[in-house]
Amino acid sequence: MLQIPDARERALVRTADAALAAVSRLARPFTRRAAGPEPDRILLLRLERIGDLVMALEAIRDVRTLSPTSQVDLVVGSWNAPLARAVPSVDRVETLDARWLAREGQGLGMTALLRTAWSWRARRYDLAINFEPDVRSNLVAAAAGAARTAGWASGGGGPLLDVALAYDATAHTTANARRLVRSVFGRTPPESARPLLTIPDAAAAAATALLRPGLGRPLVGVHVSGGRAIKQWDPERFADVAARLADARGAAIVATGGVGDRALVSALQTVLAPRLVIDASTADGLLVSAALLARLDVLVTGDTGPMHLASAVGTPVVAVFGPSDPARYATRGPFDRVVRVDLPCSPCNRIRRPPERCVGHLPDCLAGVTADAVFAAATSVLDASAARLSRTGRT
Repeated sequence: MLQIPDARERALVRTADAALAAVSRLARPFTRRAAGPEPDRILLLRLERIGDLVMALEAIRDVRTLSPTSQVDLVVGSWNAPLARAVPSVDRVETLDARWLAREGQGLGMTALLRTAWSWRARRYDLAINFEPDVRSNLVAAAAGAARTAGWASGGGGPLLDVALAYDATAHTTANARRLVRSVFGRTPPESARPLLTIPDAAAAAATALLRPGLGRPLVGVHVSGGRAIKQWDPERFADVAARLADARGAAIVATGGVGDRALVSALQTVLAPRLVIDASTADGLLVSAALLARLDVLVTGDTGPMHLASAVGTPVVAVFGPSDPARYATRGPFDRVVRVDLPCSPCNRIRRPPERCVGHLPDCLAGVTADAVFAAATSVLDASAARLSRTGRT
C-alpha cells in the first residue's frame, strides 16, 4: 500500500507504478544480470538529510557484517559527503544532489539523476539497496543496473525492485532500514563492534580547541535551530533552560549550529551574558561538529540532524518533539529523553506540508512543552551520566 498523504500524489504514483510494472516485465530479462549467491559489489542509496543518513548507519554496518569482503559504495547528497566518508563500513562515497532535497534552485532533475546512475552500470553491481521510500530514488537505484535491487514499495516504484517491502510507519526509521537489509540477505547479522563513525584526529583536535574555555565544567550543548519553522521550539525557552543549567550546574553552554544559525547563537549569547557560551556554529564542517558533540555531557535540541549525530557519537540527548513522531525519529540511547505533550493531533508527521492552522506561529504541540520540563529532563540526564561515570571510576 502506498503511504503518500496527498491524494493527488498518491493517484499519480499509483498510475506510474502500473506503467512501471508493465515496462519492467518487458525490459527486465534484457537489462538484468543473474544475481550470484553472494554480492561482490554493493550500492547503497541514502540521498536525504543528515538525520536520515545517521538513522541508516546501523543498517549500513549490517550490510558490511553480512558481506565482509564486498565493495560497498554509498550514495549521499553532497552535504553529507564528509560524514559518509567517516563511515568505516563504506569503501567509496558518491554524491548525488536531487533537486527535491537540495537547496532551492540547486540539485539535479530526474533526467540528470538517471543519466548519472546509468553511468554506474559499468561497475556491474550485484546488489543495490535504496533506504528511502520514494519512487524517484527507486528509479535511480534501478537505473544503476544492479543484478538485484531492493527497497520500499510504499513510496512508489515497487515494480522496479526485486525485493520490495512495505514500510512500517509505526516502527523506528533505523529498525525499518535494518529489516530491509535482513530481508535482502535472508538472515540476521551478528552483533558488531565496528563503530558507526570514525572521527579523524584533526577533527577531534579542532573540537578540543573550540571547547577549551569550558573544559573542567559540564558541557551542555544547546541547538536552538529547529531546521524547519514547524519544528522550531521557542528560542526564549531554549535560553531559559540554558541559563538555569549554567546557574544550577555550573555548565558551560555550547551553542551548536551552522552558518545559517549564527543569528540564533548570537541572540543566545546576548541573553545569557555574562555566563559562558561557546559559539560552536564556527565549527569547520560536519566532522568537527561530530567531534564536538562527542565531548558534550548532554545536548538539548529539537528533532534535528545534530540530535541524530550526537546520538551516533554516544552523547545523551534531550529532545523537544512536536509534530514528528518520536517512535519513528527519536534517538534511542540509554540516557536520552524526549519531551513532548500529548494532543489528539500530535504527532501528525506533517513536516513538509504542515496544517494551515499551525503555520506562522508556534504550533500547539510545541507551545505546550515548557522550559521546566526540558530543564528537569536535562538535569536527570546529567545526574544519570554522572552516576554512571562514578560507578565505572571515570571522571
